[in-house]
Amino acid sequence: MSRRVVRQSKFRHVFGQAAKADQSYEDIRVSKVTWDSSFCAVNPKFLAIIVEAGGGGAFIVLPLAKTGRVDKNYPLVTGHTAPVLDIDWCPHNDNVIASASDDTTIMVWQIPDYTPVRNITEPVITLEGHSKRVGILSWHPTARNVLLSAGGDNVIIIWNVGTGEVLLSLDDLHPDVIHSVCWNSNGSLIATTCKDKTLRIIDPRKGQVVANNFEEPVALQEMDTSNGVLLPFYDPDSSIVYLCGKGDSSIRYFEITEEAPFVHYLNTFSSKEPQRGVGFMPKRGLDVSKCEIARFYKLHERKCEPIIMTVPRKSDLFQDDLYPDTPGPEPALEADEWLAGQDAEPVLISLKDGYVPPKHRELRVTKRNILDARPPAGPRRSQSASDAPLAQQHTLETILEEIKALRERVQAQEQRITALENMLCELVDGTD
Repeated sequence: MSRRVVRQSKFRHVFGQAAKADQSYEDIRVSKVTWDSSFCAVNPKFLAIIVEAGGGGAFIVLPLAKTGRVDKNYPLVTGHTAPVLDIDWCPHNDNVIASASDDTTIMVWQIPDYTPVRNITEPVITLEGHSKRVGILSWHPTARNVLLSAGGDNVIIIWNVGTGEVLLSLDDLHPDVIHSVCWNSNGSLIATTCKDKTLRIIDPRKGQVVANNFEEPVALQEMDTSNGVLLPFYDPDSSIVYLCGKGDSSIRYFEITEEAPFVHYLNTFSSKEPQRGVGFMPKRGLDVSKCEIARFYKLHERKCEPIIMTVPRKSDLFQDDLYPDTPGPEPALEADEWLAGQDAEPVLISLKDGYVPPKHRELRVTKRNILDARPPAGPRRSQSASDAPLAQQHTLETILEEIKALRERVQAQEQRITALENMLCELVDGTD
């Protein structure tokens, strides 16, 4: 008589549960734009959701603790002239978020720790380089201020947000629309999917496809007959992949192992309402005291609902087998080092004593001065017709200096406004 052998795994009993009603975020007009991004991004401090907005694109940023009904006049992050299509928090600064839009631009924003009293309309920097809509954003996992964007022009651009410069442009590797892009763990390679039904592994610094058209999958999993887009989220700490169907009402999850059959079905979280999008909390934002191994932020038509995944344990002690050291907020490389060919694994932190987000850190942008690269002036001569280019250069220098002075004045005024808003918030809080 044969006896069935049950596969041993600490994640066999992972189960999902929706948060209580008072822990949801209510009355949010989630964007109705037709696009296949998640519409939601979350980190240990903030929840960001792309919302409906008249006359351009916008998203809302809420402190995680601000649950319940959201005031209809709550300030938004606005500035794009067309719908926002994707948003992504910087992994190395919880107050910095990037947004991509149908208006062909990327904007990078600094979010204050306090609640602003008016819309945030001025990005730290605007990145312009795509000729069509920009629908995909992804920060480099280990290098500071390195951001990837992909647009409807079938081009991938990698930026140094700290200077506003294009580091790399991959404009001839995809013959059709790019559907998704992601980095590997140390940021040395990117994987892309394209409308031509081809998966590409690309070395961005060489500008080459290094693996393509894999012959056979190591595992094939039949899902269902739905035609909704699947949003995959992979947790390398637990080797679990979560599949969230956009327009579907379920989250399926599987454990990945190194031995056949490689993919093991664990369970399905189901609810009544379909999801318009999903945000995925980084591991450092989870509650380790409750054995929480994943948390999703499910978008409904007018609300956002946390979905918590836990592993049942009887002990209240820290479960170190569930929580290996995980990537923290410190970058391992500078942008120039990565561009020069260096690679580094993420800087890991322990969650044993919980995670406390660092205080507000300002993103500083230092644009390179085009005058720094100008050739040295030759011997002085008397003014003549041949000296016209020198006169033009002098005029250009004057204009640039005046622009720089005006920008510094505007920045000073913005800082003064921010300080006054802080004082106002403290006064309002003191009277409550």
